[in-house]
Amino acid sequence: MGNDIKELEDIARQLRIDIITMLNKAKSGHTGGSLSAIDILTCLYFKEMNIDPADPDKPDRDKFVLSKGHAAPALYATLARAGYFDKAELATLRKYGSILQGHPDMNLVPGVEMSTGSLGQGLSAANGMALAAKLDGAPTRVYVIMGDGEQQEGQIWEAAMTAHHYKIDNLCAFVDNNGLQIDGEVEKIMGIEPLADKWRAFGWHVISINGNDIAQILEALDEADRTKHRPTVIIAKTVKGKGFSFCAGKVKYHGVPPSDQELEEALKEIGGSATPHQI
Repeated sequence: MGNDIKELEDIARQLRIDIITMLNKAKSGHTGGSLSAIDILTCLYFKEMNIDPADPDKPDRDKFVLSKGHAAPALYATLARAGYFDKAELATLRKYGSILQGHPDMNLVPGVEMSTGSLGQGLSAANGMALAAKLDGAPTRVYVIMGDGEQQEGQIWEAAMTAHHYKIDNLCAFVDNNGLQIDGEVEKIMGIEPLADKWRAFGWHVISINGNDIAQILEALDEADRTKHRPTVIIAKTVKGKGFSFCAGKVKYHGVPPSDQELEEALKEIGGSATPHQI
């Protein structure tokens, strides 16, 4: 998939509209972490990854794991726009019988490679996918997004050791470093800094970027592609709730959807409407 920076920025803007609209309709879900990660997902699905929505299971496809599974609205909006399923499904988020539950289900949603939600497990799953591809001689690359609060989980660091030990260089991890988790500021809950030094100590190639800047994300992905004999982690400094003033940088919106008034004001602010996206 092609798309230059301006096109990708516009896609990310439209996806932000879809995210807050579906969350408002559901009256439930995670706003902040979905919005902080959407620029990364935009670059992956509309520029970087070798995928075919018409053939979601093609053997040589690249794979993505959303380890911070509560940011499912971001993944759902991305998959719908990419063509994995009809955008009208977004209106069913968190409804009984919907394929779009509060966390991604690989048995229900086309394009979802791993059911996630229990924090700390996504990197281990991505390790397995990437190592299997190497053993098979397949060109597959595997990408994973973790939360910064998720770095407090011990399994993350077991997986980090494993990826370095087996030189899994077709693995690229992102840390969505928005500084906030459900209970408050990450550094006050359980400090994770110096994060880049920790990943380097575990043998990873580390890149630090502004994770809401499309150009920086693309440059980091190119660098990760060129890195051999060790995995890459991209520490992406982001803003929780990025894109809308009502929720930007506010811990309250970790798991709170926008009200009707907030949605209306947010759509005016970003210059968009939900109507074209059938939500």
